[in-house]
Amino acid sequence: MTTKARPFAAPGARSHSSEGFTDSASQRFELMETFVRIVEAGSLSAAAAQMRTTQPTISRRLQTLERSLGVRLLQRTTHAMRLTVDGERCFKRAKQLLASWASFEADVRGAQEEPEGLLRVAVPHAFGQHRLVEPLATYLSDHPRVSVEWLLRDDVRDFIANGIDCAIQVGEPSDPAVVAVRLSNVSRIVAASPSLLEYGAVPEEPEQLMSLPWLALRTYYRTELTLTHADTGEKRRISINPRMSTDNLYALRSAALLGIGACASSAWLLADDLAAQRLVHLAPKWQAAALPVYIIYPHAQFYPSRLLRFVALMREAVPLAIGGL
Repeated sequence: MTTKARPFAAPGARSHSSEGFTDSASQRFELMETFVRIVEAGSLSAAAAQMRTTQPTISRRLQTLERSLGVRLLQRTTHAMRLTVDGERCFKRAKQLLASWASFEADVRGAQEEPEGLLRVAVPHAFGQHRLVEPLATYLSDHPRVSVEWLLRDDVRDFIANGIDCAIQVGEPSDPAVVAVRLSNVSRIVAASPSLLEYGAVPEEPEQLMSLPWLALRTYYRTELTLTHADTGEKRRISINPRMSTDNLYALRSAALLGIGACASSAWLLADDLAAQRLVHLAPKWQAAALPVYIIYPHAQFYPSRLLRFVALMREAVPLAIGGL
């Protein structure tokens, strides 16, 4: 007769198995759980009561674990019990392993649960007002028990203090306390109003751009710009003298449309203006460095399903929304 292997027991779950283990990983897990319960309960008998088994069973598990590890974990006398040096180290690591398993189970269960509650999302102004509203509408339609606070912020520094669940960020994350999932890249091109071009001639080389009045996007460039040839990969750095600088993409675009200066901006943002010939693509074989787009959220032992579903949707939606690779 074939005996089925016992599945992993969740931390804190009751143990109904006998000592006839058929799965070594499952056995090690239960031995660790038993050891932690002994230490936290203060005695073998108290651990046995909590785990709804007998004291001899708890004692056998402890001895099995000690033999398996090759160390003595507990010093026991008639009236006292204390951890050995090896036991203290083992106790700490066993608790970490059990906590990791609990976190794993919570994530798996959470991903399957129907999302509900409030999700607070920080989004760059340009994305948040334009390209990502449609995916947001899809998310809300798919999950009617979720409500979203859609916060337009180009810079999110402290998740906990601001009570934010996740953020879409352009540029490399610098905070080690967050999980960062790369979603796409934002292509950047140089463009200007036709009124800015002398005799209507479109500059083909980066050096020809330096004589133009310029607009600077302070977040990414101020007085110089590096352009890369789309075919050869050659890089050239040009110096610019901005007539105007801003930290907002929409202000940059508006100024370019008014002919104040040339700009390097996100290709998706300028696409309609280029198609309508309100702007002209300058040095079309050359591009500014693409910017990575991430979704970031704080490290945690448990993520609610509303966050997991939102992250999954953004991984699909953002590359389509901004035309990245």
